[in-house]
Amino acid sequence: MLRLILNADDFGYDPAVSRGIAEAMRQGVVSSTTMIVNSPWSEEAAAQAEGLAIGLHLNLVRFESVSEPSVELTERGHHDLQFIVKETRAQLDRLKKLIGRAATHLDVHKHAHKDPSMLAAIGIVAREYSLAVRSIDPAMREALRAAGVRTNDAFFGEAGDTACWTPEHWAQTLDQLPREGVVELMCHPGYRPSQVASGYGAQRELELATFLSPAAREALSSRGLTLSSWAGV
Repeated sequence: MLRLILNADDFGYDPAVSRGIAEAMRQGVVSSTTMIVNSPWSEEAAAQAEGLAIGLHLNLVRFESVSEPSVELTERGHHDLQFIVKETRAQLDRLKKLIGRAATHLDVHKHAHKDPSMLAAIGIVAREYSLAVRSIDPAMREALRAAGVRTNDAFFGEAGDTACWTPEHWAQTLDQLPREGVVELMCHPGYRPSQVASGYGAQRELELATFLSPAAREALSSRGLTLSSWAGV
């Protein structure tokens, strides 16, 4: 059996991004999102969360720490296991407080959990909270499962100089999917950030247009595919 999840990263990152993600979920085909809970716009995003499948987009590289508000998180990241465990717990608890329910799953902003120490620390908390964690490659998948953490069986998606999910790439990827297992497609739809300085704006708008298009839904139905969320994985 195939469980196909189309997850939009960065809910809560910026008001315009959050608005686009909510639109992509309510009017388009996006089936899941993950939320940044330590940005200045997290509460604004939470006000749009009703009825949406939302996990935690654990952020260890930007904005302020939740567990230690005096600590500014930077692109250098934090590699202290105790801090990562504490911060992951704090961000999960803040998500529940913001939206009134627990996270469906957990993934990590900028894929910072490629670092083995971060991955090990996150695995500790994922087991405590009984949460699945996104894996982006076989090595990460193996490490998570060895730690007793549930994860996806396959992963597709990029965030580079050009938009990943054009209509053409969407259709091509659907034709390449495994026949079974939990498969996550990572995406970044949204409107150009209005508050955060970012070079990743046009890409978001192109992906948003792709997933709002009737052609995206038709591409799924013509292949007999349905989208799901991480809830229950």
